Amino acid sequence: MTRLADLLALVTGDRQADRVVPPTGISAWLTLFTAGAMAFLTVFALALSLAAGRLADRWGEELARSATLRISAPQDQMEAQTRAALKVLEETPGIATARALSPAEQRALLAPWFGPDLPVETLPIPQLIEIVETDEGFDPAGLRLRLQAEVPGALLDDHTRWRRPLVRAADSLRLLGWISIGLIGAATAAMITLAANASLAANAQVIAVLRLVGATDHYIASAFVRRFTLRALGGALLGTVLGLGAVALLPDTSDAGDFLTGLGFHGAGWLWAVLIPPLAALVAFAATRYAALRTLRELA
Repeated sequence: MTRLADLLALVTGDRQADRVVPPTGISAWLTLFTAGAMAFLTVFALALSLAAGRLADRWGEELARSATLRISAPQDQMEAQTRAALKVLEETPGIATARALSPAEQRALLAPWFGPDLPVETLPIPQLIEIVETDEGFDPAGLRLRLQAEVPGALLDDHTRWRRPLVRAADSLRLLGWISIGLIGAATAAMITLAANASLAANAQVIAVLRLVGATDHYIASAFVRRFTLRALGGALLGTVLGLGAVALLPDTSDAGDFLTGLGFHGAGWLWAVLIPPLAALVAFAATRYAALRTLRELA
């Protein structure tokens, strides 16, 4: 019931109780700045976490449904082994499509290391075959045994050794983002608690007079809770808006290449950003209420 009364007082307000807390001063600016700065950082931590999640899902989905077959054979046998490999792949359950990469496509893959003018046709470069799986997938062990018997120069790479470290790294980055958000929330609570304690200590004489005229500790605490919660809400709202504006200015995938997955908010991700100011106010409410009641007991 006490907490419900505090929440009602927070919404409705009490002009007489609000006079207990000075509207300006170092504690007011400290609360506004802390809430704004922490909300700004939370926007980036949240954007990083959501982007890492999308990256992990995309890498896991794309690499899980693709594989590569590499054929290393003498030039006079390359075409025959390529046809034999494609025939084996077409007959393998779980493979949707299989196609041999053209010289132009293989040149494009090697261009970042050897330049665009690499004479692929005149070099003993293995033939690559791109494999796309169905939703059910294929049996890599069984396919390797058949290829070993019918296409001696074929080597299957189902991307398992590449997929797991990449997805694990993206998942770790997502977890790091959520841990950062938790630490930001804890730091916000600590700073607001310090500011509330400083304001309570500075108004010790006013609190003593209020007690003499019959004011209860919960009545006095509600004034501090309301003022600091509204300050935190205002600062967090400003910090969130500035953070979203900064994230919107970052380059997207089309501008920065395939490395970035669009460090921003998409779809339901915007709901997380909208929740930052009210969550900051909730943290301020809990921290200030705890600090106020604890300090008032010490001042008794």
